[in-house]
Amino acid sequence: MLSVDTKRPAGPAGRITRVETLALGTAWRDFGYVRLHTDQGLTGVGEITHPYRVAETCALTEAMGRRHLIGADPFDVEEIWLRMYQGDFLRGGDIGGIVVSGVDQALHDLMGKALGVPVYRLTGGATRDRVRVYANGWYTGEREPEVFAAKAKATVAKGYTGLKVDPFGAGLHELDRVELRRSLALVEAVREAVGPDVDLYIEGHARFAMATARRLVHELAPYDIGWFEEPLPWTHIERYAELRALAPFPISGGEHFHNRYEYKPLFATDAVDIVQPDLSMAGGFTELRKIAAQADAHGMTVAPHNSNSPLCTTASVHACLGLTNLTVLETFDGLLEPYVFDAVKGALPIEDGHIALPERPGLGIELADEVFAEHPPTHRFWNMFAEGWEKRNRT
Repeated sequence: MLSVDTKRPAGPAGRITRVETLALGTAWRDFGYVRLHTDQGLTGVGEITHPYRVAETCALTEAMGRRHLIGADPFDVEEIWLRMYQGDFLRGGDIGGIVVSGVDQALHDLMGKALGVPVYRLTGGATRDRVRVYANGWYTGEREPEVFAAKAKATVAKGYTGLKVDPFGAGLHELDRVELRRSLALVEAVREAVGPDVDLYIEGHARFAMATARRLVHELAPYDIGWFEEPLPWTHIERYAELRALAPFPISGGEHFHNRYEYKPLFATDAVDIVQPDLSMAGGFTELRKIAAQADAHGMTVAPHNSNSPLCTTASVHACLGLTNLTVLETFDGLLEPYVFDAVKGALPIEDGHIALPERPGLGIELADEVFAEHPPTHRFWNMFAEGWEKRNRT
């Protein structure tokens, strides 16, 4: 079970012969990808982006590929997932979790291409005709109410019916009185700008102490928000349920967990109302469906996290189509340079705040090597605990 078995007949995709990684630099962050090749001439792609450590995820992907993927049948997804996790002695964590996630995406891409069907046909089919998405990253720039209001209006004019914003400045644990008033003024300005029919999600980035989070739950109540995301550090997961009991709106989170095992305390403590696994961090298609099923069993819905490239957005759409307890999908696609879409050819476009049913086999995406050559990694780092983090190194 924990080694490649080349004696069994291979499926229609053949066997994996090569594991390749690529990295693309942007003004925000570097995007990482894995591309698997088979002896049947097929290639499958997946995203292995880490906010700061793409070089490390690429290196581990190639090393794990040599150990666990060469000679494997892409259709043996459950066995390959176990082999990479258990066989490589992963003990959770971001880099290994991202590698397993991206490889799993690439395996599903190969299977879809071999069978001539979109990936969502392999992961539960479609329970809806399109996937609703919300915009994030639209508020980069100066933290002034009029600036946020204008940008929120412009984003909604593109067809989005949901926006997420982190209104809080630099800091950890607490907000002083001036910062608290400024943050709430930003939320108020956005709500007034977009009106009552647009969902407004507030990001906490897991950085507040309980007393501050409790104060914010009270202060945010008038703005009819869709959820308050990760208000507490996950080192305090046992206090999430306490905060939920006080909140008149949903509490969400879960992007920092990388498989069903890491999610166990979240479910055991009923920490959130809305679970936010990331397809490129939580174990890929194979694991996301299991996490969503556990969420359903706990009366929770799923709003996948997606702060990655349009490849992950497209792959996440395939995953979301089969989720019966889906709320909405996150996107940063509006933040990105046009060449990013040239690099991941075939990424699904956002139209009127939704992404339509995919039609092409697999994920429908091919990587354009020449674009990667023109835009090498930048190794950027934005520190959300430093003044001006919200500008994301753009000014």
